[in-house]
Amino acid sequence: MPKKKEMLPVIGWREWVALPDLGIESIKVKVDSGARTSSLHAFDLKTFDRDGEKWVRFKVQPVQRSNNKTVVLTAMVLEFRSVKSSSGIAKMRPVIVTNVELLGKRWPVELTLASRDEMGFRMLLGREAFRGRFLVDGGKSYYGGKPKGRKKSSRHRETKPEPKEQGM
Repeated sequence: MPKKKEMLPVIGWREWVALPDLGIESIKVKVDSGARTSSLHAFDLKTFDRDGEKWVRFKVQPVQRSNNKTVVLTAMVLEFRSVKSSSGIAKMRPVIVTNVELLGKRWPVELTLASRDEMGFRMLLGREAFRGRFLVDGGKSYYGGKPKGRKKSSRHRETKPEPKEQGM
């Protein structure tokens, strides 16, 4: 008889994650099973060589709909990859690897760096990042809760799953 498959934790279609290697304590992400690759809103990208390897210096504004906080970061470039945007246009983007934290788990993900000014979220968590780690509930948000120090937005109400009744 085959072993019972381990139940994966559930996340919503949007969540708060941390990018500890980049010093970002919380950033709201859209969890997108339709996108293969994860992407981080970055601007003023400048590539340079360091010890024979490609690096990128870039700026991130981790707070949604706000330009008040800008973080300047550097990371080693894994590669440059052609990525098709939601508008169908392919562009070469730098790819970095950094750790993501969600629901008490930490794991490395590949992030493309691109301007997401016109998008609703500063970060997109694509299916390669959560495959085999989480199941996605497309009707709920913020299973991981709200980060400490964040004010509740009047525009978005946090939704968590209803507790299951005993015997169900």
